[in-house]
Amino acid sequence: MNIKKFLGLALLALGACQPQAEQDSSPSIVGIKPVVVTDKTPTDTDDPAIWVNPKDPSESLIIGTDKGKDNGGLFVFNLEGKLIDSLSVYPLLRPNNVDVEYGFRWDTILVDIAVCTERNTNRIRVFRLPEMEAIDNGGIPVFANQEQDAPMGISLYKDKQAEIHAVVSRKEGPKENYLQMLHLTYDTNGYVVADQSVYFGKFSGHKEIEALCVDDAASHLYYSDENYGTRKYNLNTLQELSVFGGEDFQDDNEGISLALDSNAYLLISDQQANTFNVYDRETNRFITKFGVEAIESDGSETYIGYLNEQFPEGIFVAMSEGAVFHYYDWRDVKKLIKP
Repeated sequence: MNIKKFLGLALLALGACQPQAEQDSSPSIVGIKPVVVTDKTPTDTDDPAIWVNPKDPSESLIIGTDKGKDNGGLFVFNLEGKLIDSLSVYPLLRPNNVDVEYGFRWDTILVDIAVCTERNTNRIRVFRLPEMEAIDNGGIPVFANQEQDAPMGISLYKDKQAEIHAVVSRKEGPKENYLQMLHLTYDTNGYVVADQSVYFGKFSGHKEIEALCVDDAASHLYYSDENYGTRKYNLNTLQELSVFGGEDFQDDNEGISLALDSNAYLLISDQQANTFNVYDRETNRFITKFGVEAIESDGSETYIGYLNEQFPEGIFVAMSEGAVFHYYDWRDVKKLIKP
C-alpha cells in the first residue's frame, strides 16, 4: 500500500476514536478545484509565470519551470493547459523559478521578457516574449565570486524610471546579503546583460529562501524565509520593513503571488498543508486560508483581468507535485476571501 494512503487511513482511524468535541475543535479549510490541469513536464515542476498577450488575452501563455538536473526547461502552455512544444525551451540545467516583466528596453524597442534561474550554471536566462527567443548570449552570471552561488528564486522589478532589475535568491546563503539585485540592460551586440548589482536581504538561517514577489507599484519585495516568516523590503532603500506570518504556516511558507483586484492581496503557499494564506496587501494582515488540490505547491502566480470565457476575471496558477500546474478560476478564490 502507498505510504501516504496508509498514513491517511491511520489518521482517519485515529480520528474516529476521538471524542466528538475534539473532532470539531479545528475549523475546516474550504477548498477549491482547478478548472485546468496542464500536460505533464518531464521531471519536476517548480514555478509558473503568466504572460498576458496585450493584443488578444485569450492567447496568453503560462510559462513553467521543470527543475530537472539534465532535462529541465521552461515549458510553455496555453490557457487550456496544453503544452506548446515549439515555444518551450529545453534542456536547461535545473531551472528553478521564472518571472515575466513587460516593456524591457532592448535597443530601440520595448519587449516583454521571461527570466529564469538556472541553478547548475549559476546564471539567469533571459527570453524574449512571446517567441521565447534567448537574448542573453547563454546567460548572465549571478553571485559571482561568492562561495554560495547557486541561484533559486527570481522576481523582476520595474522601477519608477521603467528600468528593470532581477532580484535573485540562492540555494544557500549568509544571514546578511542573501539576495542579489541586478540591473538588466543590453550591450552593443544586442544581448541582455547586467551592468550593476547590489547585495541585500536578511536570512534567519532556518531553512532557505526561494520564493520572491515584487510589488512594482509600491516598490516592495516580499520573500519567504522558510520556517520563519515573510520578509518585506523597500526596494528603494533596501531596508526591511517588517516580518509577518511566522505562526500562520504548518511548516514551509513558500510561493508568493500578488493579486491586484479591487481589494489587493498576497497569496502565500502553506506548502505542506496544501493551502494558501491570504494577506491584505496594504497592512499584511492575515485574512483567511483556502485549500487547493495542488500538492505541496512551491510556486504560484496570479493575474486579475479578463483572459477568456473560462477565466473572465482572472486566473490563479499553482505548481503541483506530479509534474503539472493547476489553473484556478479567480472567481472561486475571491468567493473565499472576506476582508
